[in-house]
Amino acid sequence: MASLDIENVKKQFGNVEVLRSISINIAHGEFLVLVGPSGCGKSTLLNLIAGLETISSGIIKIGEQNVTHIAPKDRDIAMVFQSYALYPSMNVRKNISFGLETRKIPKPEIEKQVAKVASMLQIEDLLDRRPAQLSGGQRQRVAMGRALARDPAIFLFDEPLSNLDAKLRVEMRTEIKLLHQKVGTTIVYVTHDQIEAMTLADRIAIMKDGVIEQFGTPKNIYESPASIFVAGFIGSPSMNFIPCEITEHDGNLKILLVAQGDEKCLVPVKGLSSSPEKLKGQKVILGIRPEQISAFNLSEKKNNNVFKLKCQVRLTEPTGPDTLVFTQINNQKTTCRIHPDKAALPGESMEMGFDISKAVLFDPKTQKRIY
Repeated sequence: MASLDIENVKKQFGNVEVLRSISINIAHGEFLVLVGPSGCGKSTLLNLIAGLETISSGIIKIGEQNVTHIAPKDRDIAMVFQSYALYPSMNVRKNISFGLETRKIPKPEIEKQVAKVASMLQIEDLLDRRPAQLSGGQRQRVAMGRALARDPAIFLFDEPLSNLDAKLRVEMRTEIKLLHQKVGTTIVYVTHDQIEAMTLADRIAIMKDGVIEQFGTPKNIYESPASIFVAGFIGSPSMNFIPCEITEHDGNLKILLVAQGDEKCLVPVKGLSSSPEKLKGQKVILGIRPEQISAFNLSEKKNNNVFKLKCQVRLTEPTGPDTLVFTQINNQKTTCRIHPDKAALPGESMEMGFDISKAVLFDPKTQKRIY
């Protein structure tokens, strides 16, 4: 178990800068998830940590050791790949033990370690099978078992669940999280799936175009996104982005929400310390998540954070515990998360309660959060 320090790391392929000044520090035992769209540089960064690629500049430290220019075999890491990378001619037992054998570990110790890992992953009955005789989920367990047997300082996972079906991905996410709780080893996990990132991580690094857009806990990133990109990438359904203009009303800063049919609602702008004269007329993007818009409840009348607006329902999508209701605010498609018993039908109108306690404002030019 070890900490990981990535200091001002850059990577270029020819004249193309793939990673630009990446800095991340995580403590020993933390679960870090690198997440972002394809081509953002997350797998390249993982390969630099593993030593599979050489860095252009910067420093990588595992624990107290500077491993920037150290060979992969000397970094005390174990990697789990998307493609499993199992030896097809070897049975499961041999796949797990092979790395230990090459390190000249005594046979009794190898047998003990294989039995321990097999029990932990519940694959004892698979030890004599070959990879071709296993399902995708079983192969992934074996790949994890091979890494676990090494007992490394850091585990590296490169999109390990992307080849599995949706149900199996959910099951394996649970297994990986339980595994981390048991072994407590530092993990760096790459994925493009924001649900995996939110459910697994202690901390998340959201990447875009070779830079880290935001680094923090899942809760912090979800509630306080640094940019429209982050806010839209994390959360399902995505955050609503409603174009608005700041106005002055009775000496206070407010933004006007207009529903289809010209139903209107003035919402106060909190947290901005500038004078009304300076901000009046400024265009902003209101970011509000679907769960912050629900059927208005009379008990919320005294809640200063909830504002009522009558909206016309354009489309509904039942999901079981909730129904997603689509309407239009300020000529922008808006998603609301409604209890199924409260959802109106398409074409009907219903009173929505907008909870602005966790709403955020973005600058439409820079795309960065301003409040």
